[in-house]
Amino acid sequence: MRLRELAAELGVTERSAYAIVNDLVQGGYVVKERDGRRNRYEIQHHLPLPEAPEEEGAIGEVLRLLAGTE
Repeated sequence: MRLRELAAELGVTERSAYAIVNDLVQGGYVVKERDGRRNRYEIQHHLPLPEAPEEEGAIGEVLRLLAGTE
């Protein structure tokens, strides 16, 4: 998914979507790799949510719920 598509899906500006993704990169929840002229992002699904008990689950579970996928 392109950043433009992500922004449209979230109902925010591209700049806001970039800031969100950048925050996730800085937090270690997303790994950013350069692929030619594009950036590729990999979600670190296994990482726990910040300041949440272990039984609350990992970031990947929350993202799947938000995306509407199982």
